[in-house]
Amino acid sequence: QVQLVESGGGLVQPGGSLRLSCAASESIFSVMTWYRQAPGKERELVATISISGRTDYTDSVKGRFTISKDNAKNTVLLQMNSLKPGDTAVYYCYARTLNGVGYWGKGTMVTVSS
Repeated sequence: QVQLVESGGGLVQPGGSLRLSCAASESIFSVMTWYRQAPGKERELVATISISGRTDYTDSVKGRFTISKDNAKNTVLLQMNSLKPGDTAVYYCYARTLNGVGYWGKGTMVTVSS
């Protein structure tokens, strides 16, 4: 069973930084994506990275967040800078295999508050 384990969430003040990590049990993914879901809101795509290294971001995080991957460790990272209260959410890692099967992590909570 493929597993995705997120870590790195926590409480940070506005303007601060956090780095999320998603460790995958296998290295068979074509796309890895970070989503987030704020209280009372729908889950939204935050950032995605393809097997080729192509990245894409939702407009609200462009210039502040950076997604990257460490192929040797089967890990995808999300560096989050200049955090805002509006970034408060549960952040989920999602990975899709080459044959289209998707897997979700259980999420990690990010709270941006003074």
